[in-house]
Parts: sequence; C-alpha cells; structure tokens
Amino acid sequence: MKNNLSFEEALGALEEVVEALEGQDVPLEEAMRLFEQGVKSAALCQKALGRVEQKVEKLMRGPGGELKLQNFEDA
Repeated sequence: MKNNLSFEEALGALEEVVEALEGQDVPLEEAMRLFEQGVKSAALCQKALGRVEQKVEKLMRGPGGELKLQNFEDA
C-alpha cells in the first residue's frame, strides 16, 4: 500500500478490507494480510484527519495565538 494515498483512497481501501472480512470465509493467512492492510489504511486516514485538524486550528487562532470559536462559514 502506498503511503501517499489521499484520505478518500485510504478510506475506500479500509472499507474494502472491512467488507472482505465481514462478507466472506477468509482463510486465516488472508485475514491477517487484510487486517494489516486495514490497520495501515486506518493509520493513513487518521494522519490525514490530523493534518486537516491542525490546519483548521491554525486558521482559527487569533493574532495572539488564542483559539477563537467560529463557524466554518464565518472563518
């Protein structure tokens, strides 16, 4: 799995893994491989969400560094 997947690509890969594990009788070795792939996809999603959260937080900081609560439409 590539580490430079977009959030949407990583989420799609994770959804495919979950579907495969839930919907089929998967041999143990294949299930472990799918599980590892799912963990990697989940980590990529979490990393991407963390980057977005930091961006939003940065955008919502005031000039003195204090956080301001604003609607996204007002920011």
